[in-house]
Amino acid sequence: MTMSTDPRDDVPATGATELARLAAFASALRWDAVPADVAAKVKVHLLDTLGAALAGTRSQEFALVLGTIEPHGGTGARIWGTDRRASARDAALVNGVAAHVFELDDTGGCDHSGAVVVPAVLAAAEGRSVSGRDLLTAIVVGYEVGRRLLEAAGGYDRHNGDGWHSTGTCGTVGAAAAVARLWQLDAAATAHAITAATSFSSGLWAFIHDGAQTKKVHAGRAAEGGLFAAQLARAGFRGPAQVFDDVWGGFFRSFGHGAGDPSRFTADLGTVYKLSRVSLKPYAACRGTHSAIDAVGDLLAETGRTGETVDGVDVRVSGLLMGMCGRRQVEPLAAAQMSLPLALALRLVHGEPGLSAYAQDRRHDASVAAVLDRITLAVDEGFAPLDEPIVTLRFRDGTRAEKRVPRPTGSVERPMTPAAIDAKFAELAGLALPPDAAAAVAGLVAALPESQDVEPLLACLAGAGPVADPFR
Repeated sequence: MTMSTDPRDDVPATGATELARLAAFASALRWDAVPADVAAKVKVHLLDTLGAALAGTRSQEFALVLGTIEPHGGTGARIWGTDRRASARDAALVNGVAAHVFELDDTGGCDHSGAVVVPAVLAAAEGRSVSGRDLLTAIVVGYEVGRRLLEAAGGYDRHNGDGWHSTGTCGTVGAAAAVARLWQLDAAATAHAITAATSFSSGLWAFIHDGAQTKKVHAGRAAEGGLFAAQLARAGFRGPAQVFDDVWGGFFRSFGHGAGDPSRFTADLGTVYKLSRVSLKPYAACRGTHSAIDAVGDLLAETGRTGETVDGVDVRVSGLLMGMCGRRQVEPLAAAQMSLPLALALRLVHGEPGLSAYAQDRRHDASVAAVLDRITLAVDEGFAPLDEPIVTLRFRDGTRAEKRVPRPTGSVERPMTPAAIDAKFAELAGLALPPDAAAAVAGLVAALPESQDVEPLLACLAGAGPVADPFR
């Protein structure tokens, strides 16, 4: 970025100019302009997020956060899976926690865009006449803006490598843009929502060292902060116009100690939609474990073996992945779901590591402990930060098999089947809703492009309340 040599001049408006174009796009986008493949995909991701969130209402973290907010009786926004309501911001917070808590929400956006954007826009839609098309368009905008900010900040490896959880930092801005679009704010107000949201960006990777529960709150706080920023912009508040320029206190310099690349805000804007790159998660673990889980499954299938025939597993990983997922913690659940060795042990003993495999009794199974002792991880200095692991299975007969899966199940390159997507939703939603209510949610999401009001969908998300004995 070229800097002015005149001390009387402010820094160039590169960031502000690119932001203005992005905000104009976000505020002007209409459903009819959304490509057919993106229009189909946004419904899948909305339903997937709702399934993850409904299951998440059975978590300890959801119950704890729910206990901190003020109820609104029969008014306010719905807390999903319960009979309670709260202010829109509190609902966005609690529902966002639920959506992210079990590590089953989508990935590859801000990173976890669904758990941030969906709770924010649905809370913002409560009490208003919002069409299905406007709701879906707002969600597309949220994915678009959140991801573009992450790319402008240097991408996932750089931003998260600096210690920031991008779901909380970039996700807040995506949520603000989504709500601004839902409320049909103009381009100027949308820009103010986006820039104001940067002051609410937060989320540190410090949780990784001891399995702290703070990660589970990041998506909820981002949804809450984005909604608040949009509320401020709608009321006439102004955000900092130069926050994406290379200035003291700017987003890129503060979060990444550099200028950033705000041109990424508008690269291929309106042509390449960022939602198209977002992946679903079939496994209840950090996305960093998924390629290795697939590699184990592929190798077993290709060799005609079962998990019982495996004597040991050797995994070569990048330094980033080792720091993120290299620990062997089985407790607490928050740490267990970040462990690559545990994910592989669960895959070998229990089959695919969905949520049920992470139940306390199953992850403490003696067979899991025995397999875990025979899994080794080593950093390969030749790997780039985001390179997927190379997995070697050592079989009891002395043979070996090795594989790297470039993109895991749920990605665009290796998609989940429609049947698998439906089954995932039914299983997760069924933890909070009766089967007929879960089926109604799926039907209403599918019909959103023809729906004049999203209220029936919001009503179907209500349930009985958190359970006394949460999933651990």
